Amino acid sequence: MEILIIDDELNSLHLFLDTVINKTDISYKFFNDEYKNVLGYLKEHKVQGVFLDINMPRINGLKLAEMMIEIQPTINIVFFTGLNIKMEQIPQTISKNVVGILYKPFNELELDKYISLLAKKERRLTIKTFGSFDCFINNNIITFSSSKSKELLALLVAFNGQSITMDQVIGYLWPDRNIEKAKISYRDAVWRLRQTLDDLDIKCVIFQRALLALDKSMIDCDYFDALDKKITYVGDQFMLPYERAQEFEVKLFYVE
Repeated sequence: MEILIIDDELNSLHLFLDTVINKTDISYKFFNDEYKNVLGYLKEHKVQGVFLDINMPRINGLKLAEMMIEIQPTINIVFFTGLNIKMEQIPQTISKNVVGILYKPFNELELDKYISLLAKKERRLTIKTFGSFDCFINNNIITFSSSKSKELLALLVAFNGQSITMDQVIGYLWPDRNIEKAKISYRDAVWRLRQTLDDLDIKCVIFQRALLALDKSMIDCDYFDALDKKITYVGDQFMLPYERAQEFEVKLFYVE
């Protein structure tokens, strides 16, 4: 889990450091109130949570929260402040992203409680490819509304983050179908996959007109780990959940 800590006061930053420095499952980055640096970082990195001061000289934390949510709509925010502000006073535009308010001066125990809350809110997609193709959210298996939407996700995994066009997808999934009917099937599979991921609040696929790509930073996948040599696997072909898997010619379907 990666979190950001944004405050212009060094005392708060020191307490955060003392609390998280020995937590091996947490990565963190500190920012002062130079909000352009914060927004630039969020555009390049997926962040699970933010601890954000409300009263800062260069920008109000509530306004900065709105700007961060525009970049990462599912980001979780914990405000910390010396102000007497309550949850019901948080603007509705950002309230669904706010986990709570941490009041200054706070101690390590209070801080650790909110770090644990952020960890519980983390929703991570895990994809298992060896032996069979299955997807999980927090160890719960995902049921797809159609086999083709599941196949489409498998194809995106096989492309390893590279974009794939509608024509390419049709060539793999519906090679013998009339082109107009194939386009209808493609749009249906895309819609169903998008609906499944939206229901799970997982934003791992980049949907563009006649173009798709996978955001690998949102996924834990044994196939990616094998490619990155994080694990060693000798055995079965990369498995796809459909009958004509053997017809696929994408070299990435094999792990040596």
